[in-house]
Order: sequence, then structure tokens, then C-alpha cells
Amino acid sequence: MAGSSKPWLQGPASGIARFTGGPAFLMRQHPIPPVTEPMQYRAIGLVEGTYVPTEADTLTRGHLRSADGVEIEAVLLGRVLSLVKRHLSLEQPHLWVVYPRSRDEEKLHLQVVGIWEPSTLATEEPDLVDSLPEGDGYFSVRGELIFTRPETNDVVVKIRQQPRADGSRPQPFKLQLKGSIPLEHLRHFVALDLRRSGQQLELEHFEVIGALPQRSDRRGGGGGGKRPQRRPAAAK
Repeated sequence: MAGSSKPWLQGPASGIARFTGGPAFLMRQHPIPPVTEPMQYRAIGLVEGTYVPTEADTLTRGHLRSADGVEIEAVLLGRVLSLVKRHLSLEQPHLWVVYPRSRDEEKLHLQVVGIWEPSTLATEEPDLVDSLPEGDGYFSVRGELIFTRPETNDVVVKIRQQPRADGSRPQPFKLQLKGSIPLEHLRHFVALDLRRSGQQLELEHFEVIGALPQRSDRRGGGGGGKRPQRRPAAAK
């Protein structure tokens, strides 16, 4: 196995994952690898469905049409684009590895970074199966709890990303989630197991990893934290 390449295998899932193969990833027989550090940030999940490009001649942007009929805005990233062109039929559903984003409170946005389909893309690995125990719609989110309102089941988690290859550091992003987490865990690092329901990610289980150091807040206060405000989307 040491010399083979698996472009279908998900790379590092903390911050900016790189869609690549190689010996470092061959030990990971799962598209969502285990964390290597207690406070490892990540936001990654699985969605089964059919990818429908917005334009027939451009595959980059489109929607994932899930098994329950929901259409989720999506983009194809990196090598997954060439993988789709060379090996996959877009007429058939696949299990997509995705990064979730919250660009709109009512809609989910997905960045597609991989496909888990060993029967098609890794025929030399007969022990790997297409189905996974977590199932369709599972998401793993690890980050800082910056807002929680248990009475309305509103949760916001901040995700920090790893530096890019050129040394620059991407801005953190925030995920709007549904679930109940007590106020005392605000500003703590949390690990969340979520399940997609329509256009929302709903909390199934959470674990508090530990408190995060905070800069002094001269405004004082507390409560559930200040809910992040959305900026108007830039015209395209």
C-alpha cells in the first residue's frame, strides 16, 4: 500500500484540508480521519446525493440534490473537479465529502472536497466499502462556542483555519447550527456531532474540550454572547 495513491481519500480535516493522496493518508480508512490534537479545529461532513451543475459547461458551481429532495448550494474544489470529470457519472448519486459554510441563516453552503466511493475509485482495496457507520448527513464540527441560546436552539461556532502554503492565514469563519448547549460552555472549545436536516445542521451530541483564553472585553456583559451579524453578500 505504501506506494499507491488515493485521490479519493480525504486529506487533513482541520482547517483547510488538502484533497490529496499519498502514504500519510493511507492509514486513514475513512473520509473523516480521527483528530490528532484535543483542540483541533475542523468542519467536515458527508452528504449523499446527485451533483447538478448550475451551467452545463461549467462544473465548478451547482447544487447537491440530496436523497430527501433538498437542493444545497455547492462548489467543487481542487482535484475533485478533475476526479468528477474523469471517473464519475453525475447522473448517479454519490457520497460527497464536504466542508459546510453558513452564508445565509436559512441555507447551507457546501464546499465539495472529496467522494467516498471505494467500489468505483479504489478497486484495489476490496476491504473498503461504500457505506459508513456515520451515515448520510453526518457532520463533525470542532471549534469555539461563541454564541448559544438554548431557548431557541441557536448555536454559533467559530472555526479557525490552518495557514496556507505561502504562510498567510485565512480568516476564521462561523457556522450557524441548531441545538441546545448550556450558557456556561460559552467561549469553550467544543466538539460537535451533527446531522443535516434540510438546510440546517442539528446537534446530536456535544463534548466540551476545555476553556479558551480570551482577550479582555471592556464592554463587559455575558449572556449568550453577541450573535454574529451578516454582511450583505457582494455582487458577483
